[in-house]
Amino acid sequence: MTARGLDLAIVASAVLAIAGAPFALAAPALVFVFKPLTTVLILVRAWPRGHDVPRVRRLVLLGLVLSLAGDIALLWPKEGFLPGLVAFLLAHLCYIGAFTRGVRFAARPLALVFYAVVAAAVLSQLWPHVPAALRLPVLAYVVALAAMASQAAAVWLAARGGNAESRARVLAIGGALFLCSDALLAINKFASPLPAASLWILATYWSAQWCIAYWLPPRKASTS
Repeated sequence: MTARGLDLAIVASAVLAIAGAPFALAAPALVFVFKPLTTVLILVRAWPRGHDVPRVRRLVLLGLVLSLAGDIALLWPKEGFLPGLVAFLLAHLCYIGAFTRGVRFAARPLALVFYAVVAAAVLSQLWPHVPAALRLPVLAYVVALAAMASQAAAVWLAARGGNAESRARVLAIGGALFLCSDALLAINKFASPLPAASLWILATYWSAQWCIAYWLPPRKASTS
């Protein structure tokens, strides 16, 4: 399948998963099949890319696999929340490892400060609603998420004016979308239900993952 065909398949699978989310109890197959499938398709999209940077490729692919594990865990929102949180925490650590292969961590301090402020602001509003047993895991996750997003921005800022700038810009957008998705998820879970929550949370989440996959350089003969 071509890259464009895969992109269309990703969108179609995501639409079916999002459409099925409000009816998960009545029609669980839509969510249980298409939610993991969407992430699998993004993993397939990433698979042929990044062969010139094998260590980076392995870390991104591992991050996607861990994200898939998190997706599956969160199919059971109560029982699977903590395992899903841990899986995504590990995924972010993999992404940070990938993003620091060519650009040292916090190479652009303003990006780190910006995301730290944003994450702290969101967390301060949610903190009173987070159960005591989840506070430490949630705090660790937020730190990793903000670090990942800031490092994605640092990669873009370091790449400006170079051949990889366009892909790095997409990566920075992906980092921002990931933080946005998780902020919406946390607000919906801990603070107050959001209208059309599944649409906004999942659309931004899969867009973020696609951006990270796209950041991997294509093979020399590829035009995707």
